Order: sequence, then C-alpha cells, then structure tokens
Amino acid sequence: MLTRAYSLYRNAYSGLSRSTWLLSFVMLVNRSGTMVIPFMTIYLTQPSMGYSIGEAGLVMGLFGLGAVCGGFFGGRLTDRLGFYPVQLITLTGGGIMFIVLGQMKSFPLICLFTFILSLVNEAFRPANSTAIAHYSKEENRTRSYSLNRLAINLGWAVGGAIGGILASINYHLLFWVDGGTNLLAAFLLRYFLSPTNNEATHQKKHDKNKIVRSAYNDYGYLFFIAFTILFAMCFFQLFTTLPVYYKQFRHLNEFFIGLLMALNGILIALIEMVIVFKMEGRKENLFYISNGILVVGISYLLLNVLPATAAMAVICMIIVTIGEMLSMPFMNSFWISRTSPNNRGQYAGLYTIAWSTAQVLGPSGGAQIAEHFNFRALWWVAAGVCISASFGFRWLRKNKTYE
Repeated sequence: MLTRAYSLYRNAYSGLSRSTWLLSFVMLVNRSGTMVIPFMTIYLTQPSMGYSIGEAGLVMGLFGLGAVCGGFFGGRLTDRLGFYPVQLITLTGGGIMFIVLGQMKSFPLICLFTFILSLVNEAFRPANSTAIAHYSKEENRTRSYSLNRLAINLGWAVGGAIGGILASINYHLLFWVDGGTNLLAAFLLRYFLSPTNNEATHQKKHDKNKIVRSAYNDYGYLFFIAFTILFAMCFFQLFTTLPVYYKQFRHLNEFFIGLLMALNGILIALIEMVIVFKMEGRKENLFYISNGILVVGISYLLLNVLPATAAMAVICMIIVTIGEMLSMPFMNSFWISRTSPNNRGQYAGLYTIAWSTAQVLGPSGGAQIAEHFNFRALWWVAAGVCISASFGFRWLRKNKTYE
C-alpha cells in the first residue's frame, strides 16, 4: 500500500522540466513574503496611522484597480518584450515599491503608491503564466501549473504566519520583508532563468509581419473570462465573508477558523498534483472545469442545508477544496490551448484581469448581501451563481462555434 502511494506521488511529480521547478521555487520565495496586503486594512486603521475603515477600503479598492490595469499592461508587455524581462522588471519594481509604500504617511500618497505597487506587482502574473507554458510540455502543462499553485499556497501560508509575528512587533517590518522577498525572487530569476544562464529561456523576437489572433477577438475566450469572473466572485467568499460568518453567526473561535483556512492549503499541497496527474489529458479541460465549479456551488448550498456545527464547516471546506482542485488547474490549460507563443501575454493578461476584477467585486458584493439581507441569502446567491457558471462552461464545451 505504501509502495503504491509512493509510486503514485513520484509519478505525479516526475517529468516536469528543471526550469519549471526553478520557476516554482522563485514563486515560493516571492509568495513567502506575502504579508503587506493581508494586513493592510489593520495597518491603516491602527492608532499610529489613524485612518478609518472606509479610507482603508478605498485603498484596497485602488489596489484592485491597479491589479486590473497591471493584468492588461503586463499581458501586452509580455507579448512585446517576452516573459523573462517582464518578470524581472516587475519583481524588482514591486520590491522597491513595497519598501517605498511603507514610508508613506499621508493618505493621498498611500493611495497613489498602493495603485502603482499593485499595477507593477500584478503585471508579473501574465508573464509568469506565459513562462510556465513555455517551460512545460503539452502533456504535463496542467501539472506544471499545479506545481506553481502549490508553491503559491505554501508561500502564502509561510507569509501569513511570519506576517502575524512581524505585525505584533512593528508593522513597518512587513513592507521591508515583502519588498525584500520580491527582490530576492528577482535575483533568483536572474541567476537561474536568465537567457544567458538557462538555454530554455528565450529572448523575445518580435515579428511585426506575423498575424496572430487577438484574445479580445476570441469570443469563446471572452465567454470563458465572463464565466470565470462569476465563479471567482463566489470563490473569494471563502477567504472573506465565510470566516466572518463562522465567527459571528456560528460562534467558532479564531483558532478553529484558522485551521479551516489552513485545511484548504494542506489538501491542495497533499493531493492536487496527484489528482491532476490521474486526470490530465483524459477528458476536455472544460469538462473538469464545469464539474469542479458545480462542486463548489454544492458546498455553498450545504452551508444552508447541513446543521451548523464544526463538523459541517470541515465537510464544506473539504468539498469546496475538491471543487477548486478540479477546476482551477484546468482553467490554465484551457486558455493556454488557445494561444501561440506570440499572443500568450494577451490571454494571460485577460485571465489575470478576470481574477483581479472578481477580487474587487466578490468580497464587497458578498458583504453587501450579508449586511442588507443575511448570510443565508449570500450562500443561496453564491451557490446559484456557481451553478450558473458551471452550466456556462458546459455550454461553452458543447458549442463548437467558439473553438
């Protein structure tokens, strides 16, 4: 039994290129410093800063707007310059901007530099997504994205834990560490994956005469982006309104809620690569996406159906994580399958914009529904939107017009 399990895990992680592993390591270092944004609202509303919750909300809204702009410009620059220089510039620029933002005290400057930081930082994502596609083979592309997701989840867990410790000492340490990990990631990218040190990294040679399909004219992909936004708006409730619901209305303590959030990352780290290994290439990407999102919708339904107990919370978290693992890795494979090396930045940029838009609209919209109606209404809405998005992806799969 143990031998079979070991063999399964070994096979799940084998066959990926050295460059894919190195890029995931860079992401792990980068995301291990993710601590400014999760603590930004608390930082701004502490007595030493003295800003209101409304002002902090405006700052976070500007961060979301910067992320949308960053996705657009990052995609365009990736197609024009190549994924390597865009990653290097945005990691370096993001690191510097984190440190600069930590020195800002006036509200207008905090707003301005938050927007600039987000624009620069999020412009990294399309380039990074394009790099993963370049370093992977078609038969293991989904696993390559899953390995990157694993690095992000592990880094997020480390960053959150360290950030809590540093915030208890001095909030300004968060900006220095977050900026420092960005700069360290840029150094590692330059050392391991520059074109001069890594033969797999190519320099972009822009061919002005080559005609490629624009992502903005790919109507099937635009439908995909619209359905992705619907799903992502619901998915972000998992880390925003759901913890508040458990605390205020189900009277679960912070320690247990923290364990619930950690369970999501632990399950992804332990089994996502194995799941993708067993499923990759067996059915169409949209099959897995639509069914995974349906599972997420069911998990929200169960919040209103199952008894309000700690066991219910664990069951729902396991179900929503299964839905996440079934859908998200194959979303990356879907959009990559529609691209060529000359237009991947546009596609990756739109995909980044979709998630950034949902990150702005989802939590704020969910909070409004919970405040003006109740949490039961929110879970009915989240379930309904997820199920609608699932059928949207199913429709896209069957509609051959948009292939």
